[in-house]
Amino acid sequence: MRVNRILLSSSLIVVALVVQVSVLARLHLPGAVPDLLLLVVLGLALVYGHVGGALVGFAAGLLADLAPPADHAAGRYALVLCVIGYLAGLVKPESGQVRTAAGPMLVVVAAAVGSTLLYAGVGALVGDTAARHVGLGGLLFTAALYDLLLAPFVVPGVMALARRAENDPLAETTSAKSGDISSGWLAGGTGLRIGGQRNGLRVKAARARSARAGRIKGVKRL
Repeated sequence: MRVNRILLSSSLIVVALVVQVSVLARLHLPGAVPDLLLLVVLGLALVYGHVGGALVGFAAGLLADLAPPADHAAGRYALVLCVIGYLAGLVKPESGQVRTAAGPMLVVVAAAVGSTLLYAGVGALVGDTAARHVGLGGLLFTAALYDLLLAPFVVPGVMALARRAENDPLAETTSAKSGDISSGWLAGGTGLRIGGQRNGLRVKAARARSARAGRIKGVKRL
């Protein structure tokens, strides 16, 4: 991974973990806890691909395993997020842009359910049966619900920052369209159409200026 990827990923992971532990974990919501760290990993994986997603997921999970008040074996969540980051990177958009809300929402739901199942499965292998007492069904439902509600406010922003750090030309287009990615998540791609209309108006204005400039030059030649 390049230096800009490492710096951006490290910063986002640390901020997400601090918010996760100090704010979200203290809300005492029924069932699961909104997994901000998972959403950050998903956003980075959708830009960096499966290899980058796996590395980011492993680093984020390992930091979460070591950060207090961790009550599980070190490496357990690192394995979970490594697998989730790898799988999320496999569905990275080929065009680099999210055009509809359906695909990313399915990724978030699948990641929330998959991470909960994988975490419980790894825990069962090492003798941790807490998921059985809490109720796995309730955990799966609340994990998917909370992450799905939080995702539109986290994942598009993380993807935009990752593209900007990569010096991706799409980052400039995304910025000019005033949050087209977020609009695509919340309104199924409406923002992209608005952005296309704006670009069309800009092209027409540029052509009009060129035509006026041509007429002025013609007058000067006469």
